[in-house]
Amino acid sequence: MNASLRNVRPVIPSIQGSSTQCRWAVQGTGLSSSTKSLWQEFFRDPSKWWDNRHHKRTPRQPDFQHKLTKEPLWTDSSDNPSWVEEKLIMCGFAKEQRCIESVSSLSNANISPSLIWACCKTKDLSTGSRIHDELQRRGFAEKNFSDALITMYAKCGVLKKAQALLDIHNSSSIIPWNALIVGYARGGQGQNALDCFNKMQYKDIPPDEFTYACILKACAVIGNIDKGEKIHNEISRQGLLEHNIVLGNTLVDMYAKCGALCQARNALKELPCRNIISWSALIAGYSQKGHGQQALECYEQMQHEGISPDAVTYVCILKACVVIQAINKGKEIHEEILRQGLLEHEIVLGGALVDMYAQCGSLPQAHRVLEELPFRNSVCWNALLAGYAQKGQGQQALDCFEQMQHESIRPDAVTYVCILKACAAIEAIDKGKQVHDQILRQGLLQHDIVLGCALVDMYVQCGALCQAQSVLKKLPSRNVVCWNALIMGYARNEQGQQALECLEQMQHEGISADKVTFLGILKACAVIEAIEKGKQIHDEVSRQGLLEHDILLGGALIDMYVQCGALELARSVLEELRFRNIVCWNTLISGYARNGQDKQAMECLEQMQREGILPDMVTFVCLLNLCNHLGLIEKGEELFDTMEAMYGLKPDIECFTCMVDLYGHGGHLGKAVKVIRGMPCSANPAIWHCLLRTCRKWVDVNVGIWAFEQAIELDKCDGAAYALMVKIYAAAGMLEKAKEVEAWRIKNKAWKQLGCSLWTTINNKVLIFVL
Repeated sequence: MNASLRNVRPVIPSIQGSSTQCRWAVQGTGLSSSTKSLWQEFFRDPSKWWDNRHHKRTPRQPDFQHKLTKEPLWTDSSDNPSWVEEKLIMCGFAKEQRCIESVSSLSNANISPSLIWACCKTKDLSTGSRIHDELQRRGFAEKNFSDALITMYAKCGVLKKAQALLDIHNSSSIIPWNALIVGYARGGQGQNALDCFNKMQYKDIPPDEFTYACILKACAVIGNIDKGEKIHNEISRQGLLEHNIVLGNTLVDMYAKCGALCQARNALKELPCRNIISWSALIAGYSQKGHGQQALECYEQMQHEGISPDAVTYVCILKACVVIQAINKGKEIHEEILRQGLLEHEIVLGGALVDMYAQCGSLPQAHRVLEELPFRNSVCWNALLAGYAQKGQGQQALDCFEQMQHESIRPDAVTYVCILKACAAIEAIDKGKQVHDQILRQGLLQHDIVLGCALVDMYVQCGALCQAQSVLKKLPSRNVVCWNALIMGYARNEQGQQALECLEQMQHEGISADKVTFLGILKACAVIEAIEKGKQIHDEVSRQGLLEHDILLGGALIDMYVQCGALELARSVLEELRFRNIVCWNTLISGYARNGQDKQAMECLEQMQREGILPDMVTFVCLLNLCNHLGLIEKGEELFDTMEAMYGLKPDIECFTCMVDLYGHGGHLGKAVKVIRGMPCSANPAIWHCLLRTCRKWVDVNVGIWAFEQAIELDKCDGAAYALMVKIYAAAGMLEKAKEVEAWRIKNKAWKQLGCSLWTTINNKVLIFVL
């Protein structure tokens, strides 16, 4: 039996109401066992003892008293073993200041390990280092102080020095090993922590509960679930989870951070008791991995067990609401937080609330929450700025930025990233330049590559590619993200050669291309029809095993070959894809359509449908344009009629325009007029231009007049309509009428005409028709 419980006897249970309580009594008033045993029991688990030192009324009262047995301990008792004082200092129970004061005159001080342990407690690296130097000056044996020195350096973050001392002195005490392991774990050096743990076991130093907790944290840092599972098995074999809730919480957290959420949940279920920390760890894991619904289920189950959420739980559950866009649940959480008054020493929670509303698209509510917070910091403002920027509301983001500065809240790197994104969204290059100047004045680009990338991207989105390249060249370090922004910018602006030059320079710097790089370069190759370079990229993508598995890259390859006119290579790529979607098929169909290959285009349509992929509006526009190009009136009619009947697709304005043009080319002006009259939506200029072009070809003055009147009613400054009507009258020999229309065009200043062609815009695409 445990020494501290030998003098304890059970007392007859007393029944109060419906509950039975078993009381324990202690015989006698003196020590029931040796003082040494009691101190050993105390240091094994101090949480089982009351700490009375700060409210003692008399020296006769004990400093520590066992919560169950009531056995007492005094820190200044003459019966205490010699090691008690040092152990108390080491564990943080002694008045370390008393020891530190004597260091002011080290030359006269009697140096003992207690001084160094005191530095451990206060993390006083300066004093600890002075003591170490004095030890070496006096020629003292460093080994006698090694445990304290290693622990002091580890706790102060000087891990290399701590490791070097441990390697030299080969300590057999668990304390310095634990200090170094936890130092590595907290510093994000998980592998070093594991190496240290392995060395400790090799030297037959048995780990304790604290060691296991630290090494589980290290496993979480580097995602080493295999080692974590082995530690779990060791802990279970030793029965440590039955009494140590901290160890159980760390175990759940390790599995959650490694992404093993089922194992994390099982570990939590196996714990003899669960608390808010273990539940929050699991909820955080589900939220971070995008499993918002499971996080909400855990939240409800936790409350069902009678465990009330704290601020950390609420932050995690608000993130879960963002993941599944559960704004109504988020509002419920908001009300709970308000009822508990948590928004008053919890500013992080305020930021999480702002972020939840912003990410769920309720930006006015997010702004309202921020304004109602008792305290605001850059994190809260950043959440709102990010929301506005992501939703394309750049001006609102800029207004918030001004208000934030007016409140004397200094922007940080995240703020600048958000505001640069906002500038990019509305192409506010002047404001972007001002922000650029602020960033330079603060020297932030020296250490933050993400900010550098955001700056490059802002200039790219604003079309200032020269400035974007200048910024990139001046960055102290560049990564693939920065280069991708510039490469994509050149590709989108049809500057394909510059994009290829960027790729070469990036590779010259030893930066490997990624998926986004390949997408940009393939687009660049398509723009300048650089098929040989495109083939090289194709080979590189194939070597990395990316075609068969990445549908975006596959689609980009198909588009590159289509734009270069290599339709058979495009089809070959499509057939090699493991997964094909409508976008890939439409790209190939459009290529065949542009080249007048109606048979191959129709074959693609049939094969696509055999694979269970139904055509969409883009498919039909491509095919109708093909029919128009080849004059296939009956096939065009068949496609047009089956769109809604078979596929439930209601023809849009582009489809109607195609049909009007198709009938017009074939001389079926009556059918063209019938199509226009049967449109469920209002006609746009493109429709009337098509009809006017047809009337000019067939010299149909009556239909031409009707189409011209409709076009002018939409826009009296439609220069193309005037020009076409003039040509219709001229072709019919009605020169006086042609002069009247030309005079009318001049009077109305209708200049919207492009050389000898007319143009219009449909769905942000410019369509050009030859007059």
